[in-house]
Amino acid sequence: MEIIMSVLAGILFMTGVYNLLQKQLLRIVIGTALISHGAHLTILTMGKLKDGAPPILTEGVENYTDPLPQALILTSIVISFGVTSLLLVLAYRASKINHTDNMEQLRGNDYE
Repeated sequence: MEIIMSVLAGILFMTGVYNLLQKQLLRIVIGTALISHGAHLTILTMGKLKDGAPPILTEGVENYTDPLPQALILTSIVISFGVTSLLLVLAYRASKINHTDNMEQLRGNDYE
């Protein structure tokens, strides 16, 4: 199961980097979101996936799941949601002011 999750995280990183290298602002925002989802899967995979094990120690339980990766992922989801919403607002504002979402046109000229 960890191999499948690692491959899926790699695919998310790959498509995220591909979208970061595009010229449209919306694709860049989608690329950052995909990279953050890949990081979530990587953290979850590093926590060793265990089936049916409770995250809290109780009496009679010898096999338990570490709750730290789940807490880290929850915190990371909240942070990535805030970053994605900020990037979406910035992209919307830049496209409204400049009437384009193409990064080549937003860059401007060095000769002026």
